[in-house]
Amino acid sequence: MLPSPPDSHAIGVMVLTVIAFVLFTRDRIPIQTTSLFVIIALALGFHLFPYEQDDTYLKYSEFFLGFGHEALITICALMIMGHGLVRTGALEPLARVFSRTWTSSPSLSLLLVLLTCVFISGFINDTPVVILVLPILISIALRTKTLPSKTLMPMNFAVLIGGMGTTIGTSTNLLVVSIAADLGGPRFGLFDFTHITAIAAIGGILYLWQIAPRLLPDRIAPLADTSPRIFNAMLYINDNSFAHGKTITEVLQKTGKRMAITRIQRGTDLTLVRLPTSILRSGDRLFISDTPENLKEYEHILGATLYNSAEDSQPISKDNPLASANQQLAEIVVTAGSLLNRRTLNQVGFIQRYNLIPLAIHRTSKHAVFLNGQLADTVFRVGDILLVQGSKEQIKALKQDKELLVLDATMDLPHTQKAPLALLLMLGVILAAATKMLPISISALLGAGLMLLTGCLNWRDTGRALSSQVILIIVASLALGTALMRTGGTDYLAQLFVQAATGLSPEWTVSALILLMSVLSNFVSNNAAAVIGTPVAIGIATQLNVAAEPFVLAILFGANLSFATPMAYQTNLIVMNAAGYKFGDFVRVGLPLTILMWLTFSVLLAFFYPA
Repeated sequence: MLPSPPDSHAIGVMVLTVIAFVLFTRDRIPIQTTSLFVIIALALGFHLFPYEQDDTYLKYSEFFLGFGHEALITICALMIMGHGLVRTGALEPLARVFSRTWTSSPSLSLLLVLLTCVFISGFINDTPVVILVLPILISIALRTKTLPSKTLMPMNFAVLIGGMGTTIGTSTNLLVVSIAADLGGPRFGLFDFTHITAIAAIGGILYLWQIAPRLLPDRIAPLADTSPRIFNAMLYINDNSFAHGKTITEVLQKTGKRMAITRIQRGTDLTLVRLPTSILRSGDRLFISDTPENLKEYEHILGATLYNSAEDSQPISKDNPLASANQQLAEIVVTAGSLLNRRTLNQVGFIQRYNLIPLAIHRTSKHAVFLNGQLADTVFRVGDILLVQGSKEQIKALKQDKELLVLDATMDLPHTQKAPLALLLMLGVILAAATKMLPISISALLGAGLMLLTGCLNWRDTGRALSSQVILIIVASLALGTALMRTGGTDYLAQLFVQAATGLSPEWTVSALILLMSVLSNFVSNNAAAVIGTPVAIGIATQLNVAAEPFVLAILFGANLSFATPMAYQTNLIVMNAAGYKFGDFVRVGLPLTILMWLTFSVLLAFFYPA
């Protein structure tokens, strides 16, 4: 006998859930638009048609509570901290090591990242692991000129798989285990089901390693431009430079073999042959071409300079240090009416006039030619772009000059002196959450606040770190989950399952439970799915007069299969924002993984817990 049909409010919410899913899969409709539609529909609908049933009163204002929800606060704080690691360059040394192996063997490197994430996430909450690894993979993608969209989702899913391995891997695991014990069900130890997860992870990791990257389309990451302009520059070797006395081979190895030297000039007339064994010395100039970020990195790694420090005209002094914390890069485009058109920097007195350091030139037609090896003697023409460095105040004054056009590509240089502090703060957040000293929401918020107080970030950086897409989709999904639970929609679905499972063998019932939980966890929070499913699982095991362990584990594993939608788990939203994924990307990659893990767990639970 089928359960009584739900009331009109529950039916309306379930219909809205289906409509929202369809709209989310439409790339032409921004996710923010669909999310806002869901929030408005719920608030307006429950305002016009109030819900009051069996002492349950659901006000429209409750759908706005997601804007202050702990999950949203946590994600925003962690996104800010992740941006702080990027902003300070804290992970650049590690990224350089990974990028070297990634260049020689990207496939093997991806496998090592996936395996590492699976292992770590069994002991540390999933969200901090993703936040820690995410900026490293983005940095590697920039260095290797690849797209982070090929690696971020596989990494995230590997973390979710690893989190199923222990009772402390995720909050969902703890919730299921605690509820089961409170209801008189089985009590699980820390590693009681690790062997099951480890076996299931083999197939999952192989899928994420070899198949998922091929299913993922190319997406441009909004956190960083993967195709910036290429500038021609010179690196000046001085007495304190690493390159002084080293061979070209040693210098290239120091940069991870990423720096391309087009010419080497010694003195005013001599051009050295670029032999691997050629030895560089102080005063040499290396002609290179790369992005502004990479040019500054080579300057830092080699201890060289992108300017001639021997020139008296350079605006570098005790009062105007090059390494001050507020340094920026700016790009000046030469127009027909520009001060620089058909003139050199020396002719217009650019350095003395603006107190800025010229670093490089971008020329679309051909490589820039430096007369006598000096950028200051290069004749500029329409279309050229000059890269300069200076303080924020100097760049601001430059933008106000009507004779020069400054592009919007102004970039703050990393506060490298703050990098150890930013890394220490992030590790502190992870340890505090992993040891349960503080909830992840409090530790992440505290860490973000400390990054602001210590100067690792400023308030403008926090605005860049946050995403309206992530914020609205979290609020919309929380609102839908609240409406489904409070109106009895989820209870109705659970009752339908109990009726449908009547007559099934214990093994098939366990498999059906995993599938039901995986569906619910992709639309309602996985913790909510666990709360609903655990009592049902124990009740079914009691009715069948069989051991409850496989049924409880079915809830635990199924509630963690949060792969098919971005709102299914908070880390999905984080990588979605970082890699520029669409809703359909999660369906394309996450749905096959969900089916694979569902089938695998069904077989393993039947094998390890025979009826």
